[in-house]
Amino acid sequence: MKITVEPDKCVASGQCVVAAEQVFDQDDDGIVVLLDAEPPAEHAADVRHAASVCPALAIHVEE
Repeated sequence: MKITVEPDKCVASGQCVVAAEQVFDQDDDGIVVLLDAEPPAEHAADVRHAASVCPALAIHVEE
């Protein structure tokens, strides 16, 4: 699994952090920060959920 984010599309909702705090964080402005672009398999479900709840569709997951 490989993850990419588009910070310029992020609307700072924080849903990604709630869904997968081990993979995503937010900067001081609330914009998504990717902590691990290739997380371990045990985080896959959380990452997929984070991508699905992102209102800006700023998270992309490649399997």
